[in-house]
Amino acid sequence: MSEILLKNADAILTMDETRQELARADLLMRDGQILRIGRGLATAGEVHDVSGCVVTPGLVNTHHHLYQTLTRAVPAGQDALLFGWLKTLYPIWARFGPEHMFVSAQIGLAELALSGCSLSSDHLYLYPNGVRLEDTIAAASELGLRFHPTRGAMSIGESKGGLPPDALVESESAILNDMIRVVDAFHDPSEGSMCRVGLAPCSPFSVSRDLMRDTALLARDKGVMLHTHLAENDEDIRYSQSQFGCRPGQYAQDLGWTGPDVWHAHCVKLDRAEVDLFARTGTGVAHCPCSNCRLGSGIAPVRALRDAKARVGLGVDGSASNDSGNLMAEARQAMLLQRVANGADAMSAREALEIATRGGADVLNRPDCGRLMPGKRADIAVWDTSGIESAGSWDPAALLLAGPVRVKHLFVEGRQIVRDGQIATVDMPRVIERQNRLARALQA
Repeated sequence: MSEILLKNADAILTMDETRQELARADLLMRDGQILRIGRGLATAGEVHDVSGCVVTPGLVNTHHHLYQTLTRAVPAGQDALLFGWLKTLYPIWARFGPEHMFVSAQIGLAELALSGCSLSSDHLYLYPNGVRLEDTIAAASELGLRFHPTRGAMSIGESKGGLPPDALVESESAILNDMIRVVDAFHDPSEGSMCRVGLAPCSPFSVSRDLMRDTALLARDKGVMLHTHLAENDEDIRYSQSQFGCRPGQYAQDLGWTGPDVWHAHCVKLDRAEVDLFARTGTGVAHCPCSNCRLGSGIAPVRALRDAKARVGLGVDGSASNDSGNLMAEARQAMLLQRVANGADAMSAREALEIATRGGADVLNRPDCGRLMPGKRADIAVWDTSGIESAGSWDPAALLLAGPVRVKHLFVEGRQIVRDGQIATVDMPRVIERQNRLARALQA
């Protein structure tokens, strides 16, 4: 792979160990890695003049349900709380097949890429009509994003007191066997990996305690990460207390679901003891501010988690509960919500951007990503601050205050995925037409 030089950036926000920021600087990448950062760099390879731009690490999305891009703004679910919203959408999702999963993943990942995201996880927990995890892995590979798919699962249907319809649940033996299959087939633990598989039973209200415990044992045997939903709203807390006789944090701890190889989505209703538990054990949190607002779940205790040195990243969550997959907008929302809850000085624009980059990479155990340093992966977002969004800004590097939410260029492993604000790797008009055709058929 030839060298690529980003020349004359107005600012480079490295998110390195000292959070160094360089003005009028260059960045040189080669063979998927960052080679040098500094001034006056030269190359015989490809050169991009990024004058008028701010360069950051690619953003990291730690929680998504990509299949939900096919069910945005479903009327019956627009104003529902979490459990009612799920009951509205489960029958629609039960009609999905492999094509739905592939196309919706392409749309969701492309939307993320346009918002500067280079690495995304995905939580796929339903497998109707022949769907397999590799339907989404193929979509990410074609688009060119770094991908952490998780083999989710639901095993307790309505007839046994769970939330999902019986038609969408699987036997626990089949779930565990397929978890083994996808890890063996697709998980790459090496540095610079483009695909790492995690294991992710959907939630405490859709799987058994036995499956949670067995999945944790399997994940540690295979050396992969664990993910689920936890403490999302008041209904979630009441369910845990009534069904398990404890709060979600205790439930997680009892079943082996704490530690640096675990991250939980939402965690809106963690109490002080649970915040301390997560910080002490290195358990990660995927904060999903827009989804939490959309479903009226509340404001997660991100300030308390950060102050306790817990690992926190951002997630856009599924498009059926967010309706948008813009990770830059998610970072701004995270900053604003912490200010609403804790005061105007509760979170700076730079701290929110750190959570969206380095923070998310740390949650996913990817120290090779989320920061711009020699030897790290060449996952790089270039933001044009010469346009109307930043006009009049005294600090263009404060992107979340006055800056674009759509990236100009995006490089993943040194490959250009977005060029001049457009996806460069797939035919997006064709994919969008295919997506809309599938959505219309589901609606009909």
